[in-house]
Amino acid sequence: MSNHSFKEYTLQPIMQEVIDKLQFKEPTPIQQKVIPAALRGESIIGQSHTGSGKTHAFLLPLFNALNENDKQVQFVVTSPTRELATQIYDEVKKIITYAEKEDQWSAKLFIGGTDKKRTIEKLKEQPQIVIGTPGRILDLINEGALDIFSAKSFVIDEADLMFDLGLIKEVDQMLVKANPEIQVMVFSATIPERLQPFLKKYLQNPAYFNLQDQIAPEKMEHRLVPLRHRQVSEMVYRISQSIQPYLAIIFTNGKELANELAKELTEKGMDVGIIHGGLTPRERKRVLKDIQGLRYQYIVATDLAARGIDIKGVSHVINAQMPKEEEFYVHRVGRTARAGLEGTAINIYTDEDLSLVEKLEQRGLTFDSYDVVNGEWKESKAWNERAQRKKKSNELDQEAWRKVRKPKKVKPGYKKKMKYQQEKAKRKIVRSKNPKK
Repeated sequence: MSNHSFKEYTLQPIMQEVIDKLQFKEPTPIQQKVIPAALRGESIIGQSHTGSGKTHAFLLPLFNALNENDKQVQFVVTSPTRELATQIYDEVKKIITYAEKEDQWSAKLFIGGTDKKRTIEKLKEQPQIVIGTPGRILDLINEGALDIFSAKSFVIDEADLMFDLGLIKEVDQMLVKANPEIQVMVFSATIPERLQPFLKKYLQNPAYFNLQDQIAPEKMEHRLVPLRHRQVSEMVYRISQSIQPYLAIIFTNGKELANELAKELTEKGMDVGIIHGGLTPRERKRVLKDIQGLRYQYIVATDLAARGIDIKGVSHVINAQMPKEEEFYVHRVGRTARAGLEGTAINIYTDEDLSLVEKLEQRGLTFDSYDVVNGEWKESKAWNERAQRKKKSNELDQEAWRKVRKPKKVKPGYKKKMKYQQEKAKRKIVRSKNPKK
């Protein structure tokens, strides 16, 4: 149990009231680090997994510094996808409502897929809070409809995804038009080397908080299920028969594989939704609406698509194919066990995935080995049992060799004799460790 409380931060009484209405009991680890630094006006790099509470880590201190009498842009929050930007905007509206400041605090959402001309017409007054995707915000700045020079703070959310989608150039162009003294807060699950030049350009002596060591939620079970000679869709179907998910996300490596798996699962009678980068904005919106309406119990998704959305109520993550990198595993399992709830990650694996499993175990995860037989979970041999057996055998061999004396003079057949002595020493060691055998 953490002993931290939001009361220890120098937040205005109105923000403490908002926190109570949000029903936040205590700050998450990322909030404990970020809120004090943000309140001091420091630029920040915050690295933490999905579902760690980073959105409110920056929103609470930003709202705390809001001057309701100043009708200029005061802070800007950029996000790589429309869905993520919309989710942040929804949280902003919630805070405004809980603070009962609908007439004093103004926020606007600017995302692609909406009528730009109409947006410009509605921008008679500058909003105090700007949330949106980089492309649309930059368009409005270039049109002269939006002025962010007055902004005191600028947030870049999901910076690594922003980079992967090629949007960091647009963020760069926005910051060129901002006040050079602006507070910049960057949040990202990973900080890749290719992001460093951008960070060095805009963040002078930033406070850096890396909470990625807490690699996955504590209340989470990680199961391994071998694929062997079986079909992926058959294994996912078997798993679906043995769990009762509130909502499960099934991950694949790529949209073609996602389409194929969704088709095969549908043919088996499962009602599945699908989300990947190949969907049109209209299709994505419809699927998300169906998910929120609990039409689907299962969603087939790709890494990129899942990074861009926050789906609530995910009880299970099924990796139909395990990712190639550790960080992608962290992103995937971060979709469940959120806000203190429990969750389960089920991983269908092949021998090619074992090096990833080993790396994840070295980082503190524990995997349990299972198979699904006749719709029931059966514990199976540990994924690394063969390797452990080999390791123990090697250790025993080495211990036995240490007990063999090397002859002072080399005579014919000495190697055979030494090997015999080593085998004899090995049997003696085994007997001493297992006296009853």
